[in-house]
Amino acid sequence: MTDSRRRAEISGGGFAGLTVATALAQMGWSVRVHERARELRAEGAGIVLWNNSLQVLDRIGAGPDLASRSMTPPAYETRMNNVIQSQETLEGVRWRTMTRPHLHASLLTAARESGVEVIAGSEVVGATADGTVTFASGETAEADLVVGADGVGSAVRDSLGIPLKRERSGDGITRFLVPRRKAELQALEPDTEWDNVIDFWNLDPRVLRILYTPANDEELYIALMSPSADADGSRVPIDLELWTSVFPQLAPVLEDAARIPGRYYGYQTTRLDRWTEGKVALIGDSAHAMCPALAQGAGTAMQNAWTLAAAATAATDDMPEALREWERLERPITDLAQDRSQWYADTREMAKGNQFVGDSIRTALYNPTDPQRHEVTTP
Repeated sequence: MTDSRRRAEISGGGFAGLTVATALAQMGWSVRVHERARELRAEGAGIVLWNNSLQVLDRIGAGPDLASRSMTPPAYETRMNNVIQSQETLEGVRWRTMTRPHLHASLLTAARESGVEVIAGSEVVGATADGTVTFASGETAEADLVVGADGVGSAVRDSLGIPLKRERSGDGITRFLVPRRKAELQALEPDTEWDNVIDFWNLDPRVLRILYTPANDEELYIALMSPSADADGSRVPIDLELWTSVFPQLAPVLEDAARIPGRYYGYQTTRLDRWTEGKVALIGDSAHAMCPALAQGAGTAMQNAWTLAAAATAATDDMPEALREWERLERPITDLAQDRSQWYADTREMAKGNQFVGDSIRTALYNPTDPQRHEVTTP
C-alpha cells in the first residue's frame, strides 16, 4: 500500500524542527526530520519559556514531561551593583525555567511518539521552491512542504537566495549549567531568595552581568555577559578572579563554571526579506535569530512551528500562497520580539528593572494555538 499522506521534509532537529515535525505528524502528515549531527542532543545550558511556547508544548503533548524537571521561580529580580531595582512576580504570566537538554529530550520523545522519523547524520544542503530537498550525499527527496529549521547558518535559506540583514550588538554571553549550591549561596547572602531569577548588573566602572536562573531543584543556569571588546570579560574558560571580584556572592557557582570550557556568543539579530519561497518555509534562527534579552528565540521558534503546521495542514491547492499568508499573519509578533530584544541589547535598559511590561511582554502573552488570536493580539 502507498502512503497517501502529505509529506514534509524538515532540516534541523532542534527545538523548532522537532516542534513543527510533531505538530504536522499529529495533524496527519508523514514527516522526516534530518539532523546533520551524528547525535540527537541539545547544546547549551538553560532556557526560559513563556506562555507562547508553553501553549504549543501542551498541544503537542510535551507539557507533562517538561514540567517534571522545570520550575516557575517566585520572581524575576533585577539588581544594579547588588542593589535591588525590581522584583517582578509576573502574576498572570505563565513562564517556566529548565535546562535545554531536558526541553530537547521532551520534544524528541513527543516527536517519536507521534510517528516522526528522526534521522541523525542526515545533512540537508539545499532546497528548491517546488519542494525538492538535496542532501550532502547527493540524494534528493520531494515533499509537499519543506521546513528550514537549520539555525542561523541555514543551508536551506541560503540555497534559496533569500536576502537577509544581520545586526550585531557590542555585547555577548557565555552560558553554563552548574549545580544549584543553594545552601552555600544562602550562607553567603542569607536574605536573598535564591529561587528567584536574579539579573545581576554592573555598568560602572566595568560592564559585567550575570543572569542567575534556577532550572530545577538541582541545576542552575548562569549566563555571563560582557562586551565583546573586553578580552578578560569575554574569555573562556572564564577569568574566575575577575568575575568573583565583581560578584563575590556567586563564587560557589562561578568556581564550577570556571571548570567548563564554554563558548562566548556575540549578540545578533537576523532579519529576512521573507520567510517562505514556494513550498519552503523557514522558522527559528534560520528566519529570525534574535538577541536573548526577552528569552524569546526558542519561544518564537516553537510558536511559529505550530502556526506553520496548522497553516500548511489547512492549505488545499496552493501551498505557496498558504505559506505567504501564514507569514503575513504571524510575522508581526515575532518582529516585535526581535525589535525589543535588539533595543534592550543596544541600550542595556534591562538594568533598570521592571522590563516585563507593555510591548516587552506582548510576545510572551501570545497564544499561537488560539484560533481568535489575530483579532485581539497581533500588533
